[in-house]
Amino acid sequence: MEKRRDFIKKGIMGTAGIAIGGMGFSTKSYASILGANDRMNIAVVGIRGRGVSHIEAYCKIKDSHNVRLKTLCDTDEQFFAPRSKMVVDKGGSKPLTEWDMHKVLDDKEIDAVSFATPNHWHALGTIWACQAGKHVYVEKPAMHDIWEGKKMIEASRKYNKRVQVGFQNRSITNVMEAIKFLHDGGIGKVYMARGLCIKPRDSFGIAKDSTPPATLHYDRWLGPAPYRPYNEKRSHYNWHWFWDTGNGDTGNQGPHQFDVARWGLNKNEHPISVYSAGGIYGINPDECAQETPNTQSSLFKYKDGTMLEFETRGRYSNDESSLDTRIGNIFYGTDGYLEINGETWKAFRKQEKVPFAGSKAVTAEKNEDVSHTGSTDTEHFINFIDAVRSGKSDSLHCDINEGFMSTVLPLLANISYRRQCELKLTGGDLEKESIINNPEASAMLTRQYRSPYVVPDQV
Repeated sequence: MEKRRDFIKKGIMGTAGIAIGGMGFSTKSYASILGANDRMNIAVVGIRGRGVSHIEAYCKIKDSHNVRLKTLCDTDEQFFAPRSKMVVDKGGSKPLTEWDMHKVLDDKEIDAVSFATPNHWHALGTIWACQAGKHVYVEKPAMHDIWEGKKMIEASRKYNKRVQVGFQNRSITNVMEAIKFLHDGGIGKVYMARGLCIKPRDSFGIAKDSTPPATLHYDRWLGPAPYRPYNEKRSHYNWHWFWDTGNGDTGNQGPHQFDVARWGLNKNEHPISVYSAGGIYGINPDECAQETPNTQSSLFKYKDGTMLEFETRGRYSNDESSLDTRIGNIFYGTDGYLEINGETWKAFRKQEKVPFAGSKAVTAEKNEDVSHTGSTDTEHFINFIDAVRSGKSDSLHCDINEGFMSTVLPLLANISYRRQCELKLTGGDLEKESIINNPEASAMLTRQYRSPYVVPDQV
């Protein structure tokens, strides 16, 4: 506990001194690297919602990349039959099913674990998997709390395991092209990024506490979160809107656009100030159990003056930009601006109304927007598989270090929102990064873990 207390005193710990890739291999670790022709056995943990996409991706590349979806794991056994059928229908062999993650991690044949669990399980699941000798693909946000993200990085490095975070934009060719255009000075010096998360959501109601379904291993589902009686409105999917298990839409859909914003700004440091405000609008609080805001505006400022704005809107709203963007990014530079919406991007010079650069479908004749085709999920999973086989973390499109840096942003925004104050941070030197003169905010960098589901000080 001493190490955690030191962390809380110092605030956000940086990642300087932790090498990304280029790691030396011992004879034993080198021998453990999979060859290109070795079959890779995969387990997916969390198979209800986003886990379906994981299953589909691995089934799609089972032949081309020689992977086998060996085990499906979920704390709710009601999903075993339909998800197993999905694997078989897509040409795979019938997978094993387990509700106990420990049995998955004890299986010596499993090479990698793919996590699509609720946010509060991301860190502990990843750390346990690394300790068990498994490589990891973990969904966004990389972690539920900032301190535990540091532990994920430490576990990846200590056990020499590849950990890919599910920021799929990093594997979209057109987005990579747009970011390179920004970094090469395409719109001059970029001084501001604007991320958008416009996802109107209606009330999901309210319910009394009740008995968990017979199929659900509720204590395991709760895991690191504080114990509370089962409530159907706090369980499947709705867990996003409660602080113990989720991070609201700023920390749900938002992390994808936070990642693109930070990437485009080329910032490998934390901001020096964060302010976030908002609330729950358009929904009667007596008729909905939601805790997290559905509307939230956040502003980040970096040491050199660069700004990052982020807008979360969960009620009725207009789109933004010429691309009618709802989930995307806009970058502002001294010579123009650039819009990204999905796989499409446009760049405008100064006050001109016609884009002078953009993705191929945009710069075609008449500048007509046409739909892009692509499988961003598949490409991101392929990149993970290739990195596991190569044994090189620096070949990952979103190594855990990158995922951590981008996830810190929405988590800081939520701390500012909950404390109702601006957070001041010492910028630049990552080893000395801290929240200044705000012990209450610093205490929110971590959480109290429920035994035995404790993220350890020493991984």
